[in-house]
Amino acid sequence: MKKKILIPCFGANLSNYENALQKLGADYEITDKLIPITDFDGLLLPGGADIDPIYYHQEINGSYTKGMDRRLDKLQLSFLDQFVRAKKPVFGICRGHQLINVYFKGTLIQHLSNAAEHSKPGFSEDLINEVYPVDDNIFRQIYGERFFVNSSHHQAVDRIGEGLKVCLRCSDGTIEAMAHESLPILSVQFHPERMCYDFKRDDTIDGSKIIAYYLNEMIRD
Repeated sequence: MKKKILIPCFGANLSNYENALQKLGADYEITDKLIPITDFDGLLLPGGADIDPIYYHQEINGSYTKGMDRRLDKLQLSFLDQFVRAKKPVFGICRGHQLINVYFKGTLIQHLSNAAEHSKPGFSEDLINEVYPVDDNIFRQIYGERFFVNSSHHQAVDRIGEGLKVCLRCSDGTIEAMAHESLPILSVQFHPERMCYDFKRDDTIDGSKIIAYYLNEMIRD
């Protein structure tokens, strides 16, 4: 039976995510309202605008933190809470990676001092950065000791949330992936859905492998 993934979002273009999930044989539903999670096998928290700093007890840092939508924050945090309580698998990408950290009482860097090395103005094109696993985790098992991923973000995880552990770091120290110590939760700062299938690149890893791990290993029949 196909795995069914819930993606909470408001009106964003999620074609990259849809393409990857379809190619990997998963079903999905995109929703902008609260619905029962009973029929879903997993939650995918996609990339998007900055999270309102009120959720990690900070003031807005000048003009750096922008594009916030507290309705989206509330929607995604509500679904995340339900999936955590049900111990159902969660995969966070970019904003989703940061949202997971905030949910577990972590904080964010509202604007990286070297943001130009992680994103182009307007996020018009992905940059490329080298990353490395911090221990013998799933990223090392799949991709090896050091490898390249895409990069399109100006914020990052700062203080790690409760129960989370760092899996990957960028060569400049930026946290690029996390997992929960006891719950089926995985997150990445990069965009694997933009590094596979129709969007496969020659200068990065194949992003489908980590999405497939989420679908096939973290979500069990």
